[in-house]
Amino acid sequence: MDSDGVQHLVRWCLDNYLLIFGFIGQAFFSGRFLAQWIASERQGKSVVPLSFWYLSVGGGGMLLIYAILRKDPVFILGQGGGLLIYLRNLYLIHKQRFREKSQTT
Repeated sequence: MDSDGVQHLVRWCLDNYLLIFGFIGQAFFSGRFLAQWIASERQGKSVVPLSFWYLSVGGGGMLLIYAILRKDPVFILGQGGGLLIYLRNLYLIHKQRFREKSQTT
């Protein structure tokens, strides 16, 4: 790629940073289903791995930021509500692990 092509690509990225950010957030958010599918296939049953919740928080957080910057109240409400649930699930998982670890020591 010549320097004009690089400059054009950089300009396009700068002009479309919000769109790129949104697509990256959506990729993380969608990746959680891939993580869940792989974990379930490995265990031969339906499971929800810890990575599912981290990808949910990461992708959901990025999509919430995207929605806020786009000033989309429907998207803000949907992602904001979901984010609270994902964070709560992570809290409950870590609380249980801490409790189990405390009981073994």
